[in-house]
Amino acid sequence: MTNKYEKTVTGDTATLTVRGKNYELPIYAGSSGPDVLDISKLYAETDMFTFDPGFTSTASCESSITYIDGGKGELLYRGYPIEQLAEKSDFLEVAYLLLNGELPTADQDKEFKKAITYHTMVHEQLVRFFGGFRRDAHPMAIMCGVVGAMSAFYHDSTDITDPQQRRVASNRLIAKIPTIAAMTYKYSIGQPFVYPRNDLNYAENFLYMTFGVPNCEDYNVSKTLADAMDKIFILHADHEQNASTSTVRLAGSSGANPFACIAAGIASLWGPAHGGANEACLNMLSEIGSVDNIPEYINKAKDKNDPFRLMGFGHRVYKNFDPRAKVLQQAAHDVLEELGVNDTLLDVAKELERIALEDPYFVEKKLYPNVDFYSGIILKAMGFPTSMFTVLFALARTVGWISQWGEMIEDPTQKIGRPRQLFIGETERNYIDVDKR
Repeated sequence: MTNKYEKTVTGDTATLTVRGKNYELPIYAGSSGPDVLDISKLYAETDMFTFDPGFTSTASCESSITYIDGGKGELLYRGYPIEQLAEKSDFLEVAYLLLNGELPTADQDKEFKKAITYHTMVHEQLVRFFGGFRRDAHPMAIMCGVVGAMSAFYHDSTDITDPQQRRVASNRLIAKIPTIAAMTYKYSIGQPFVYPRNDLNYAENFLYMTFGVPNCEDYNVSKTLADAMDKIFILHADHEQNASTSTVRLAGSSGANPFACIAAGIASLWGPAHGGANEACLNMLSEIGSVDNIPEYINKAKDKNDPFRLMGFGHRVYKNFDPRAKVLQQAAHDVLEELGVNDTLLDVAKELERIALEDPYFVEKKLYPNVDFYSGIILKAMGFPTSMFTVLFALARTVGWISQWGEMIEDPTQKIGRPRQLFIGETERNYIDVDKR
């Protein structure tokens, strides 16, 4: 799609003085967010690099997909507030928006949903691929392997220079990821795979494939659970240039096929510092154990010298509140009410939520329950093991990854990623024969 916004030259420049010589750096402005300094010619002009571990002060690309304002607690997909999309839209409509830049018309929505729904089956030989994994393999290990292998089964959609093949690959990934995720779960518990149904929507179909048992009993998908699942998918669909999205873009910059790029994103997401936050939250609740132990752990959390940290509270990006958490808060309560689950860990979670919203320490420190806290509660109540939490994150984020990958492929300024380094190793030295060392 053509973006109606482009970066603009503000007319201002920043003067960089290096060893007595001045260099003018252009300043660009986007449609939202802070201005940026253009250092693309810095090395050529100064023979120097910048040093920015983690690239937290570096814009790696131009993008028109997702915008975050952490200070305001704002998350926009193509300009639409996440709260509005979660309330009024559904996941596949949001997927269309992320991919194409605009919300679909009624006809476009119908056509897109049909294209996804009728491609949810996976190649039968791909089903046999699962048998090569150990039964106790981590679900994310299986996801990495199976998604990466898709390029061997769908090689008719790996030519990244062909817009039609890119579109087919995008649709295939969005359609088949829930099927692969459900199969990953079924394989881990030793149950037969459940094939998708075309009469169910995206979230309903995933829950059906995950918790249904073929030929034994009917599985009726709860509307409350399906709605909560759909919201989780929407809220996790994209989140700007995070580690996994940057991984997808970096892998894609070499010309790698889309299936390999998404597998790379899944591998990056697997890290506990990125996609494993809601799993870490549940592990924390397990450590606390019971409501009676909460005061002790609250004191530990307030003690700067104690290594214990409350997981699922506060956020690195959102400084005042997480807009995604506000959406999931009600969904979590609805799910717990419908299921009537009697679970000690969920009792601990509800009490921690109450304390975090009322205790002056938490309010002052802005340690509010975040999206990982509520999604962890919902998924636990639904019956997902914690090892599946990051798989569900990957399922939802595939849409964002594919959108970002497609944007990168169509960007005329895109070039292969090549970060620099500050070398601190040995300087040149001569080889010494082994008998003289």
